[in-house]
Amino acid sequence: IANIMWAYAKVGHSSRELFDTVSISIIERIDTFSSQGIANILWAYATSGYLAPELFDVASKSVRKNIDTFNSQAISNTVWAYAKADHSNPVLFDSILHSAIRQIDRFNFQAMANTLW
Repeated sequence: IANIMWAYAKVGHSSRELFDTVSISIIERIDTFSSQGIANILWAYATSGYLAPELFDVASKSVRKNIDTFNSQAISNTVWAYAKADHSNPVLFDSILHSAIRQIDRFNFQAMANTLW
């Protein structure tokens, strides 16, 4: 599901029906996705411009619970998605900040720029 949503967003195909239907499934199974999967899903929704506040709220809990499994790319894509979707979540951002600081030496310049953006 994560890769399908990523692909649809990558090619600019934003089907309301698809994004609605899939968000329900994702919400129900959020804890089954890898950190990269969650980051890709959030990136896809933000890139497509499709607002899914419930999905972003549920995902934030999973991200916080599993933050130590997020590498620099997943962290930067997740933060970027929340910013792009204009979905504020200070508790999530604090959790991500602490994780990013612990692994700052693994961030390349692009990941660092995306995280700070």
